[in-house]
Amino acid sequence: MILYVPSSGRSLAEFGISIPAAPDRAARILKALRSDEILKPREAEWLAGARVAATTKADLLRAHENGYVERLFGPEVEDILKVVFELVDAEGNYRRYDPTRAARPLRELFDPELRNLSGTYQACIEAIERGFCFFFGGGAHHAHPGFGHGFCVLNDSAVALRRLQAEHRIRRAWIIDVDAHKGDGTADIFRDDPSVVTLSVHMARGWPLDGAKIRPDGTINPAFIPSDIDVPVDSEEEPEYVPRLQAALEKLDSYPIPDLALVLLGADPYEHDELPSTTPLNLTLEQLAARDRLIYDFLAERRIPQAYLMAGGYGSRAWEPYPAFLKYALYRELGASPVTAEDRSIHARRAPD
Repeated sequence: MILYVPSSGRSLAEFGISIPAAPDRAARILKALRSDEILKPREAEWLAGARVAATTKADLLRAHENGYVERLFGPEVEDILKVVFELVDAEGNYRRYDPTRAARPLRELFDPELRNLSGTYQACIEAIERGFCFFFGGGAHHAHPGFGHGFCVLNDSAVALRRLQAEHRIRRAWIIDVDAHKGDGTADIFRDDPSVVTLSVHMARGWPLDGAKIRPDGTINPAFIPSDIDVPVDSEEEPEYVPRLQAALEKLDSYPIPDLALVLLGADPYEHDELPSTTPLNLTLEQLAARDRLIYDFLAERRIPQAYLMAGGYGSRAWEPYPAFLKYALYRELGASPVTAEDRSIHARRAPD
């Protein structure tokens, strides 16, 4: 139910990159779970490791354009990574990047991206089979069909869902994205696909919505391609976040019940997040806990298998929002005290239609 693949993490400092990503985030969350007196003796029931085959080029091509995929597997990969991780400014100067301090070549940053794809796919399989899974990784929702940006090279959610559909494991899915930033790449990939419904609750302003909506040639800026349900939240509107999320979730009831819900449970709306672009949105731990429990209960009441991705979260405190939610979910999934029999009764899992 908790998928932990240590090799899927990435320390950007190894590549000379100074983005405040905390490579120990998953380990600190896991330590908190193992210290719980109810969960510790039952670890074998809720902790899983990698067990699926690697993602192939064919899997990537269901969500991404052939030309982009070929460039990633060729000599241009370092140039792409510099763009995706915003390592070069408009004048060609390095930004948040010092190759002289790198212990590993930049091209090797592509390897953990591929491992994340497999982790997201496995989390979906675990959720389909067991009802719930949380993956310590994934959530690259800014990757579009033909390009990546916002630290996202490939859209693991889209690759996983399209693979599951091709294997006839699912027909319909929901994506519930509560990362601080709009899920622009996911909206783009699925904009003409009614089998996947996309919901994004995000900052009303700031990156990636800080440019012009319409380009000089009259086409829409891809960052503004709408999700099926978009919920922008502006600064000072944090008290409205959970009520607006609840209203958005209720809108999902107008769509067919899916075979799987994929939740991007970003911690970057947290008031202590250290990425500058997340400053417009500042949720407390209490507000994040209410957000997470609302999503879990909404899906559980409808008996929809739910897979969670860790998604965004930056700095030394990015791990803090997760333990409370994971304990809440695992107690219910394991039927552990202090959950009542009435609580457990809503979690009988539905078989796919």
